[in-house]
This record gives sequence, structure tokens and C-alpha cells, in this order.
Amino acid sequence: MVKASTVVSSEASDIPEIRTDWKRMLYLVGLGLADETDITVKGLNVVKAAKRVYLEAYTSILTVGKDKLEAYYGRPIILADREMVESSSDDILAGADKEDVAFLVVGDPFGATTHTDLVLRARELKIPTQSIHNASVMSAVGATGLQLYNFGQTVSMVFFTESWKPSSFYDRVKENRQIGLHTLLLLDIKVKEQSLENLARGRKIYEPPRFMTASQCAAQMLETEETRGERAYGLDSLAVGVARLGASDQRMAVGTLEQIVQSDMGAPLHSLVLLGSRAHELERDYIREYAIDSAVFDQAWREQYQR
Repeated sequence: MVKASTVVSSEASDIPEIRTDWKRMLYLVGLGLADETDITVKGLNVVKAAKRVYLEAYTSILTVGKDKLEAYYGRPIILADREMVESSSDDILAGADKEDVAFLVVGDPFGATTHTDLVLRARELKIPTQSIHNASVMSAVGATGLQLYNFGQTVSMVFFTESWKPSSFYDRVKENRQIGLHTLLLLDIKVKEQSLENLARGRKIYEPPRFMTASQCAAQMLETEETRGERAYGLDSLAVGVARLGASDQRMAVGTLEQIVQSDMGAPLHSLVLLGSRAHELERDYIREYAIDSAVFDQAWREQYQR
């Protein structure tokens, strides 16, 4: 009788070890959307090997603070505010051709044009760069159940002031609506911002952080529609409010813009999706689970979206 023998799969031996022979360069490392554990294995390896680690701290935030990141990564982190990244990028890039420098970005490194500027500056200085990608709101918004290829242009919504209420977003939303596509609205955050008075007087006094809510976004959208009057959308247009996308307490609320204005989705970050007329029945079935009021949702769907 032939004895049974243990067979070792060759596949196991083909699994590569985590690399440690990184070249000296600037690494842009995506952190994902929620907390310290969202970083990729490759990204964590880069962070642990880097001589200096910066955290871009003004285009988005995680659900945890700098202390938790430092504890998990085992490295001290330098906070990089807007002024440092946009005006003092050479300080970040200093010596990056001779030692590893990691620049951490919430989401994916190329979710904001600022980071493209940083790479272009590195090229001018002949500093090699490499990006370690991660989940972004641009892809994770698919968790709403809306199909990504049914999205049109993504727009940003800034905080209105008494004297400044930009409506450029409205034109992009209108274009999307005209061809039936969904619109993802990314909402404003204010971190380490100065008041106009303090800015004018040169005082380094900063306002408390502010994060726009889905409710505020919907209210500003309706205000702009009332001003422009071009019927890009209305009180009864359906939208999906999203809070803390990718986190364990992620939350969604589906309703008319009028209902979203009245909603409270809790802590930041929020985003909003305005439905396009080409919404599919499968999308309807998925988002209906999150309806603020099923009867209102069903009526709005029949009147505007049912084909």
C-alpha cells in the first residue's frame, strides 16, 4: 500500500514577502476612509520605513485622531496643514531623494488636486514619487447601491456666507440631470481657517473646525434653485445622504431634498448624492431600505423616476 503523503501547494511558496527594499523617494499613501486600520499592508510598510511622515490634515478627516494613527503605525506624525502643503511644499520634499518621506492622505492620494501639485513640484526637484492607493469616496459611494457608471460630474459644495453664495455647482448638477445621471456632492470642511478680520489683521487666530452636513448641503441647494429658477431639481427631488462612509457606524438616509434638510445624520464626514432620472429599479430597491418615509419615497419615485 502506498502511504499517503502531505502535499504542499506550490502556491504558498509563491506568495511574496513584504518588500523592504523601497527606493528613497516621496511616497503618497492613501489611508482609506474610516480609521487607522484602513491603511493597506504596502502603505503601512512604507510608513514604518519612512524617515519622516506627514499627514495632510485639511481636505478630509478620519474618524480617529493623530494619536491613534501614531500608536497603530508606530511612528510620529507631522500634521501638514493647507499653508504647509500649498506654500511650503519644499519643506516636505527636503531630502526626499536621500531618505524616505511619506505623505499620508485620507482616502486616495489623488482625490484632491493639491496632491498633484506636490508631485509636480517633486518632479521639478528630480525627486522620485510613488503612490500607494486606497479606497476613496469616489468608489465607496457605491455602498449606497447606486451604480457607479450612472454617476456624472462630481461637485463640491462650500459653506455659503451672507456675501458669498457661489452657484457654479448648480451648472454641473444641471448638466448631470439633463442626461439622467446621479451627482455626488462633496461637502465643505473648515479646518484651521481664519476669519476675514483675523486674516486682514495678520493674526494667527483660527476658527473652530466646521464640517458641512447633508442637511446644510440640501438647504443650500434649494436656496440656489430658488435664486436661479432653472428647475435643475426641486423640493421633491430624491437624494441620498451619507455619513461616515466606510466606518462601522456608517449611516445613509434617503428622501426628498426637503426631507434631507430636516435630517440629522450625526458626526462628520457627510456627502450627498442627488438621484438622476436614469435611476434603475435595482437601485430603487436598494436605496428604499434607507428611506426616511417609504410612502414619500414611493410617490417621488413614481412621479419622477419610474419609466
